[in-house]
Amino acid sequence: MTVVPVTSADLDALEVSWFSALCSDDYAFLGVPDGELRSSFSHCRDIVQTAEAQGFRNVLAPSSYQVGQDTLSFVATMSQLTTDINFLAAIRCGEMQPIMLARTIATLDHMLQGRLTLNVISSDFPGEVADSAFRYKRSHEVVEILRQCWTRDTVDFDGEVYQFHGLSTDPARPYQNNGGPLLYFGGYSPPALDLCGAQCDVYLMWPEPKEQIAQRMRDVHARAEAHGRTLDYGLRVHMIVRDTEAEAREYAEYLVSKLDDEYGKMIRDRAHDSISLGVAHQAKARELADKFGYVEPHLWTGIGRARSGCGAALVGSTDQVLSEIEAYRKMGIRAFIFSGYPHIDEAVHFGTRVMPELKTCSLPHAYGRVPATTPQTPLGTGDRR
Repeated sequence: MTVVPVTSADLDALEVSWFSALCSDDYAFLGVPDGELRSSFSHCRDIVQTAEAQGFRNVLAPSSYQVGQDTLSFVATMSQLTTDINFLAAIRCGEMQPIMLARTIATLDHMLQGRLTLNVISSDFPGEVADSAFRYKRSHEVVEILRQCWTRDTVDFDGEVYQFHGLSTDPARPYQNNGGPLLYFGGYSPPALDLCGAQCDVYLMWPEPKEQIAQRMRDVHARAEAHGRTLDYGLRVHMIVRDTEAEAREYAEYLVSKLDDEYGKMIRDRAHDSISLGVAHQAKARELADKFGYVEPHLWTGIGRARSGCGAALVGSTDQVLSEIEAYRKMGIRAFIFSGYPHIDEAVHFGTRVMPELKTCSLPHAYGRVPATTPQTPLGTGDRR
């Protein structure tokens, strides 16, 4: 397996994150809505607090208009109900005027005292069908303006979508004083790779056969290298871990035992990313899987029958799952975003079985993204800009 060059020190330390189901994505049986697992504030709060108690270092707070909670409002409230866990908050480029977005993010970063990271999304808004070239132009501009707000005294920007001149950035200066919150980004199209290579810090991928993941890493590394930059890499994947492989596989089958495929298709189609290239790759992995849904010995694609986006799970015993994580680490992947159904139960399964065996870190600390006056032990080599 080809390893992608990285400059991160201590690659044996991983950022291990969980997922809070803000977008009505929690089930006891996939595709069967359960009122007790609906996307209420209290349920999503309980997911985060369980993840924090299990030692996860970050939690993805996703974004969707059709269903669920507002991401930034949720993160703001949870800043007061947590003490250690970071938040990976999804932001849709252009959804908010970028200067105001920079101020909102800076406020959140101060509320969290640096426990904020951002998942940059370039997508249509509700009711919008925008040209892809325009969307990515808008996203490039938004991220560049955010960077100026976080690192300069004034914003001076003359783009195709936004123009600002001599605007003070004082209200938008974040708590993290070495470049602002880390930017995570996932996308498969050439413009997506260009945006990540030029602007972002961590390239996120969905589960596919390892050689395809390795090739994607090589592709985005080349884009980043052209801009004189080096990225970290992350994997978003579901998790089913039990004491034995047989128990884990049995639970996977249990999860889809009541799934109506037509209803599953409706769930996939309603998502804003349903026609994206990344989703198409997840569908391709399901097509390549064996009759039990496995495209690799421990990579099960059955999850994708009932959700858009990340559509596969690592399934196995504790030792098998640890071996899979180690294989990804050797490929150069440093950030992992796990989840499982139901999210609270599976956070405990993973937390008790696997977390004690992993050396974990916080990527913001590794990049030096906290004030110099805050005691810390850096795990990385500083800012990659």
